[in-house]
Amino acid sequence: MSKPKIAVSVGDLNGVGIEIALKAHEEISKICQPIYCINESMLIKAATCLHVSVPDDFTLFEVSGEFDIQAGIINAKSGLYAYESFMAAVRLCEEKKADAVVTLPIHKEAWMQAGLEYKGHTDLLRKHFHKEAIMMLGCDKMYVALFTEHIPLRDVTKNIKYKKLKQFFLDMHACIPQANIAVLGLNPHAGDNGVLGNEELIITKAIKSANKKIGFEQFVGPIVPDVAFAPYCRNNYNYFVAMYHDQGLAPLKALYFDESVNISLNLPIIRTSVDHGTAFDIAYKGEAKMLSYLNAVKSALELIN
Repeated sequence: MSKPKIAVSVGDLNGVGIEIALKAHEEISKICQPIYCINESMLIKAATCLHVSVPDDFTLFEVSGEFDIQAGIINAKSGLYAYESFMAAVRLCEEKKADAVVTLPIHKEAWMQAGLEYKGHTDLLRKHFHKEAIMMLGCDKMYVALFTEHIPLRDVTKNIKYKKLKQFFLDMHACIPQANIAVLGLNPHAGDNGVLGNEELIITKAIKSANKKIGFEQFVGPIVPDVAFAPYCRNNYNYFVAMYHDQGLAPLKALYFDESVNISLNLPIIRTSVDHGTAFDIAYKGEAKMLSYLNAVKSALELIN
């Protein structure tokens, strides 16, 4: 049987993504057929900077563009190339020429300098497919889905809306139909019954309504945020919903930084990603770790099957 085809977007070429792809190629080629969305000229430039050779079986999908690689530097050309690589990978999936997309890290400021309106991969996918993609990060030990993602903290409260929360829960149920899922409150002590905020009333209403439609109590909460990731809760729940970015990702990365992956739920294609950034401080120094990327590929293969 032929191996599944994984379209790999190479991320920001001024960062660690291409080093990781080259390092991990031999291992991931045993379980899938990777298709790297990069042109030969840029690949050779990157390999030369890394003082490594390109594997003979490194399959490329041509992404036009030419610029000088500047390790650890934010610039518009590298940002635009990362975008073009990602869109090429998405198109391969849309055209059924690949079974999933795995993304290496971009730099959001480089995208902004390139004039791109998107705040990241998930935001782009949401607008491209006109679907409410759900960003979920983690590993087998713990997954965290984010209700709000890359928005200022001051805007989180105004986004806690009943209809939006209920639909989020229903969309998550469609992707994860069986597991019990813990929902974090927004405020300290989950609001203390309105003493520290009333957003938990909205969260509770959305949970109850979603559970009623689902037919069982899949979503539990709102749980007090400062104990949600204590061992007791992690022993009872494998999936969590955080109300905002750092509420969920700070504990996740403290516990499982190297092995976590990013999975986009509620989309017509499969997309997984590393759960780390471009690591400009170690770019082209040969120090980048592969574990998150390997896990992202394995997660994509599990979703295909």
